Amino acid sequence: MAMLASGGNKRILEHQPDFRHLCIFLPKFHCELNFIEFFWGVVKKYLRDNCDYTFATLKENMPKALASVQRSTIRLWEHRMYRWMEAYRSGLGTTEAQIQVKAFSSRKYKSHRRIPDTVARALDVV
Repeated sequence: MAMLASGGNKRILEHQPDFRHLCIFLPKFHCELNFIEFFWGVVKKYLRDNCDYTFATLKENMPKALASVQRSTIRLWEHRMYRWMEAYRSGLGTTEAQIQVKAFSSRKYKSHRRIPDTVARALDVV
C-alpha cells in the first residue's frame, strides 16, 4: 500500500510486508524530532577529524565512522526525541518544551565551581 507524502509529489511506502523490516516515519526539517540527524552529525564530525581530503580515505573511514557511534548513544537521542514529541503534543510552545525536555536530560548543579555531593562522595571512596 503506498501513501502520498506531503505535497503529493513523492510516493513513500507505508507498509510492505515483503521487506520484513520496520520503517519509522519522522518529521521533516525538525532536527530535535529526528535523532538520525544527531547520528549523521557525529559521523560527519568523525570523518572531518580523520580525513586527508581523498576519496580513498573517505571510503576507508566511513565504516569506522558509522561504528564509532555507540548504540546506547543513539537510544539516548531517540528517548530525547520522544520527550520533545510529548512536550509538543501536550500543547507547549518552544520555550516551555525546551524547559520540560531539559528537566529530563540535565543534572541540576547549584554552582559551576562545585561538584554534586554524590560525585564528591564517590571520589572520596576511591
